[in-house]
Amino acid sequence: MAQHHVLRGDVGTVHRGVFDAAIKPVLHIAPGDTVEVTTLSGNDENSPPPGSGFELMPEHARVLAQVPRGIGAHLMTGPIAVAGAVPGDELVVEVLELGFPQPWGWNMIKPGVGALPADFPNLRHIFTPIDEKRGVVTMPWGLELKVSPFFGVMGVAPRPADGACISNIPRAFGGNMDLKHLGVGATLHLPVFNDGGLLSVGDGHALQGDGEVCVTAIETALRGTLRVTLVKQTGIDHPFAETPTHLITMGFDEDLDRAAEAALRAMIRKIGAVGGLSAEDAYSLCSVAADVHVTQLVNVAKGVHVMIAKELLAR
Repeated sequence: MAQHHVLRGDVGTVHRGVFDAAIKPVLHIAPGDTVEVTTLSGNDENSPPPGSGFELMPEHARVLAQVPRGIGAHLMTGPIAVAGAVPGDELVVEVLELGFPQPWGWNMIKPGVGALPADFPNLRHIFTPIDEKRGVVTMPWGLELKVSPFFGVMGVAPRPADGACISNIPRAFGGNMDLKHLGVGATLHLPVFNDGGLLSVGDGHALQGDGEVCVTAIETALRGTLRVTLVKQTGIDHPFAETPTHLITMGFDEDLDRAAEAALRAMIRKIGAVGGLSAEDAYSLCSVAADVHVTQLVNVAKGVHVMIAKELLAR
């Protein structure tokens, strides 16, 4: 019988700035269990100023005061160990529900980074109310945008030989992928490199465009219910995802062209495995029916994802 767990971001359940196989799990679950996980968003410098009308949740303040800051930017809840997971297996993470534990988010332009670093040399923070009932974010100039929440960071622990990996850069273990399609109804497939898999999530987003060009989305605390299952010895070595309608492959590289090549090659292999097409037929199908998107331009290793409708792959 599957069990349901609750894992709230707080001192003792949050690690900061790194993915590392040496970080001990804070929760043990069985395959098929569900977890309601709450994540926190923002370091001290991202906190709203006094008098702004926006306040940190008490657990967020505790984490900033008591949990040492890592080399990267993110506050991640976990790791979660899945019983029976061993290297070579595959974690399957279904996103069942998402919601907002705080009624606001933030966005930052950071000097020297982003897609246009020379054009915007000044630091800027904005803070935006989130109306969960109406499902909108209100920008400072009054524009209302429909929320589309997802976790920007979802990943397992890297190979032990890789040591501590900065949270900002997406890699084979997943991490800071910033794939906006990982909302409710999506499924993420992650390779297992360590016993238990050691899944961590964070970087909640209320809304993000492909590219995430100024470095940040509407960053916010996020609450999500995930179902985590296990597939034995599939041997996948890179994440991929799916929605109810589409299959998604991803590539990460400091060179955008190389990221696109990796995502496209992964899709060609996936089409062959799922639809039974030759590589040549799959390549042609990608050219006429798949879409290649820039996931993000700002995480050192840039991201590209390729999407194709599942209905086109029925044998």
